[in-house]
Amino acid sequence: MRRILVIRLGALGDFVQSFGPFAAIRAHHPGARITLLTTKPFADLARRSPWFDEVWEDGRPSWSDPRGLVSLARRLRGARFDRVYDLQTSARSSRYRWLVGHGAEWSGIAPGASHPHANPRRDALHTVDRQRDQLEMAGIHDFPAPALDWLDADLSRFGLPDRFGLLIPGASPLRPLKRWPAERFAELAAGLDLPVAIIGGLAERDIAATILTASPKAIDLTGRTSFAEIAAIARKALWAVGNDTGPTHIVAAAGCPTLALFGGDSDPALCAPRGAAAQVIRHVPLAALPVAQVRAAIPAP
Repeated sequence: MRRILVIRLGALGDFVQSFGPFAAIRAHHPGARITLLTTKPFADLARRSPWFDEVWEDGRPSWSDPRGLVSLARRLRGARFDRVYDLQTSARSSRYRWLVGHGAEWSGIAPGASHPHANPRRDALHTVDRQRDQLEMAGIHDFPAPALDWLDADLSRFGLPDRFGLLIPGASPLRPLKRWPAERFAELAAGLDLPVAIIGGLAERDIAATILTASPKAIDLTGRTSFAEIAAIARKALWAVGNDTGPTHIVAAAGCPTLALFGGDSDPALCAPRGAAAQVIRHVPLAALPVAQVRAAIPAP
C-alpha cells in the first residue's frame, strides 16, 4: 500500500480552497493510505471528509518547542511516506522534507523536490489554479468536483426562518483593512425586506450587536456555529455577503450565491472564494464601499 502525505496547515480559506486538490489526490491514489498533516482548528473538518485515512493535527509546532519538533520529526520519519504533496508550500512546510526523509517523492517547492512546482508564475496564480498546476506537474490530471455532502449538520436548534440572507462581517483581527465597517453591514441589513443571519466567531459579537440594533429581526449566530453548520446554513440562505474571510469561502463552496467584499489588503485575483455562484466587489479603500453598491450587487438566489 502506497503511503501518501498531504500537508495543508491553514488558514481556513486556504484549507477550503484545497478541497479540489484533496479530492484529486484521493482519486489519483485510490488504494493508498493518505495522511493529512494539518493543525488543530481544521482536524475535525478533515476527519469528516472522505479524502483521508488519517489526520495529524500537530503540524505546526513552535520553532521554540524542541520537544514538539522532535516529536513531529520522529512521526514523519517513522511513517515512511512514499510521496508527499505539500499544498502549504511555505518555508516551514518545505523544511519538513528534511524531516520526512529524502527517500520520499515530493511535490512542492522544497529544494531537491522530485516533482517541483517549477512554474515561474506560480505566485501570480489564484490559490486553486496554483494547486492544480502543481498537481499536474506531479502527474495528476483528473480533477473531479469535490463532493461536499459530508459537510452538513442539523440546524433545528437555530430556528432559522424559511427566507433569510446571510452576513459574514468578520475577518482576521490582524488585518482590519479586510473588514467592511460594521455600520455599513448594519445599514445594509436595515434596508432589506428579509431578515439576515450573522455568522462569525466570538470576536464578531460586537459587530453583530451593531447590526441587531439597526435590524432587530437579524439572527445572531456568532460564536455558535461549527464549520459543518456554516455550510448547512449556507445551503438554506438565499444569498450571502461577506468579507474576505474563511467562512465566506465555506459558504461559497457550499453553493450559496455569495458576494465577497475585497479592499486593498488582499487581491481577489489570487484568493477570491470559488463557487458556482460566487461574485466579488473590490473597492479601495473597502471602508468607503457604498452600501447602495453592495445592495445592488446582492446575487439573485
